[in-house]
Amino acid sequence: MTHRRPVLAAVVAALLLLAACSSDDGDDAGPATTDAPSTPATDPAAGTTTTVPPDEVLQILVANDDGYEAEGVDVLVEGLTTLEGVEVTVVAPLTQQSGQGGKRTEGPLAVTEVALASGHPATAVDGFPADAIRVAMDEQGIEPDLVVTGINEGQNVGPFVDVSGTIGAARAAVARGVPALATSQGAGADFDYEVAVPLVLDWVRDHRAALLAGEEPVAVTNLNVPSCDTGEMRGLAEGVSPDPDADGGLALGPQDCTSTAELDPAAGDVAALVMGYATMSKVPAEPATEPEVVPAGG
Repeated sequence: MTHRRPVLAAVVAALLLLAACSSDDGDDAGPATTDAPSTPATDPAAGTTTTVPPDEVLQILVANDDGYEAEGVDVLVEGLTTLEGVEVTVVAPLTQQSGQGGKRTEGPLAVTEVALASGHPATAVDGFPADAIRVAMDEQGIEPDLVVTGINEGQNVGPFVDVSGTIGAARAAVARGVPALATSQGAGADFDYEVAVPLVLDWVRDHRAALLAGEEPVAVTNLNVPSCDTGEMRGLAEGVSPDPDADGGLALGPQDCTSTAELDPAAGDVAALVMGYATMSKVPAEPATEPEVVPAGG
């Protein structure tokens, strides 16, 4: 299913043209307005409420692989809802589903209305991460402009991209014509999910116009953010390549945010993350091996 924006924008444009043609004030006339309905949007940071036309409200679907009770998804949703003019819908696995990649279920699945730790409403799907996307878009009829998955408990880089349920859910969205941002927090003494939130929000702001216009490339963007036991995140390495041949132990290991080593422009995602950089890369829309399909209840 490929998402389409409503035709409201074309109708509004026609009304504006009609108003301009009927004005007797020439170039001194004020801006034309319409009575098109608008959607309230709250900016908690500013403590204000503004109105956003319906065709300018960014519809974001959130899923993950750690289950709806995970801290990471709650922190992500709390961050996304601070953005002006967004509507966030959460459909996530009922239980922990890490390492399931793009595995999916054939047949109906149990669905439960739940709430995240913060109280944000969510739908829990008794299945895999990719199943959550299938239920949301194919069965519930949700039409997002963007799917964001995570924030995962642990990095998803290098040789572990294809086994990641976080990326598996993002790929399920892309298969349905919707751009996806997979987000993961690197392993450390603690998972500092708050470090990832500003990077996610910046990405959404930067890509908002293209997403609303349907011009954003339908691809999986993979964001991994270090958890720094000492030191601080050194910056964002954009456009690094996935490194499937990297050492698995290194790919799963801690990040050294105190490193002073210079980042090689040709470095892959594993090397950059280990050096304390957040990494942003595009991963293939499909894994190297076709994901397993299991029958419902199997």
